[in-house]
Order: sequence, then C-alpha cells, then structure tokens
Amino acid sequence: MSANPLLPVLVVEDSAEDFLALGRAFRKHALPNPVLRCADGDEALEYLRGYGKHPDWPQNLPALVLLDLNMPGTDGRDVLGALKLDPRLHNIPVVIFSTSSSHRDIEDCYRLGANSYLTKPVSYTELEEKIRITMKYWLETSELPALL
Repeated sequence: MSANPLLPVLVVEDSAEDFLALGRAFRKHALPNPVLRCADGDEALEYLRGYGKHPDWPQNLPALVLLDLNMPGTDGRDVLGALKLDPRLHNIPVVIFSTSSSHRDIEDCYRLGANSYLTKPVSYTELEEKIRITMKYWLETSELPALL
C-alpha cells in the first residue's frame, strides 16, 4: 500500500438531499477516498484555486470532481470552463452529474472539456450502480495524469 494519502473526490452539489444519497452510495461501495462537498460553484472554485491555503482544506487536489450542472450563481458550466482553462487544474477529471439529459447541455459540457457526462437516475438503486461503475473506472481502472 502506498504511503501517499488517498486523493479526495470533490462533489460540487447544491442539493443536500442529492449529496446525502451520493454519500450513502459511496459508503455502500466502500469508497476509500475522502469525499469533500462544495455546495456551489463559487465555493468549488475557491477551494480548487486555493487548495492548501485554508486550514480546513486538504493539501491535495482531488482525484476527481463530480460536478452538478444546474446550480444557482456560478453554475457547473462556469466551474467546468474555469477548471479546464487553468493550467494547474485542467488535468483533474470532471464528471458532470446532472438531472438534465438535454442534448445541448451534454454537447456544451463536452465542448467545455468534461471528461464524462452522467444523468442522475431517479431510483436510488440505479444511482448506487452508476456511482459504483463511475468510481471503479475513474479511481481504480483509469490511468490519470499527475497533478501539480
């Protein structure tokens, strides 16, 4: 086992209910990585651009960002665009996790640099399975670039 701490998974989600459901799915599938939550886009950008500068923030960038698309204020599109334009942050995989199945939203997100787009399922059982597959792929199967 590596001496390095596991990198966190950052969930950017304004809905407390959706975040609780995600947390249950992470626990059920024994996600070993710490899970961080930012409740809006501004908080996510503040953390990602200033990680390690605040005593409550981890010293490492996240291994993965699970990003809600439609949030008040700075929405997921703005966060995604900012991350993919920042040379220190652009290698972090960003998975959009949204209730929207609009072809336009999906195309816009891929154009902005999303690494994946998932539609939030209605049933909790389907949510668990989507999370299991997503975390297995991004955190266990995929080879990710080193982060600065």
